[in-house]
Amino acid sequence: MKDLLTIVIPCKNERYNIEKTLLSLPAEVRVIVADSSNDDTLDFIPQGTEIISGGLPAIARNLGGEKVITPYVLFLDADMDISRVPLEKILSVVIKDDVYLATTHITVKSWRRIFYWTFAIFQRIISMKSPFAVGGFMIFNTAEFRRLGGFNNNDKFAEDFHLSMKVKREKFRIFRFPAYTSERRLEKKSLFYMIKLMISCWLNRHNNEFYTKDYGYWS
Repeated sequence: MKDLLTIVIPCKNERYNIEKTLLSLPAEVRVIVADSSNDDTLDFIPQGTEIISGGLPAIARNLGGEKVITPYVLFLDADMDISRVPLEKILSVVIKDDVYLATTHITVKSWRRIFYWTFAIFQRIISMKSPFAVGGFMIFNTAEFRRLGGFNNNDKFAEDFHLSMKVKREKFRIFRFPAYTSERRLEKKSLFYMIKLMISCWLNRHNNEFYTKDYGYWS
């Protein structure tokens, strides 16, 4: 896969997650970590990992995307475990069907997976009309990513959904393989808060100004 795929990970203060994320990745694939940490996160990133300066997720992903020379790029969050995701199989389908953007089922290992299954249903329903991908796992055709202009650097929230909506519906695919994320967002914020934000994203999908505020998501 090394000639087909590059992985880009935005990272800030992920000392408890980044090492596990990196260990879940195929050894032969180039990985770019766009880091903006102000703690000791770098001490937990294995030697040899390519590290560049980052920023907010949209900016960090774009900075990493600029360095991609492979036909496809996988954008991951820094708290993902994709050891059970068959990247080679997904990539073969993406290439065969000329898919521009693909994502997979994001979930957790605790009882909170019920929420993620609910989200998956919501995501599939919305995607019948307009693609809905989350930054935890986004495989992009690199040429299409650049044609769309990448993520909006002014977006402070839901930059992933904002960009995914621009992809042609017939060129979007959701896979069912489980990619595990941390539970910190649900632990820190309430379930009601997350559902409210998700609904707000959909209702404001054509309001570009909506995405330039973070609504306390990063606090």
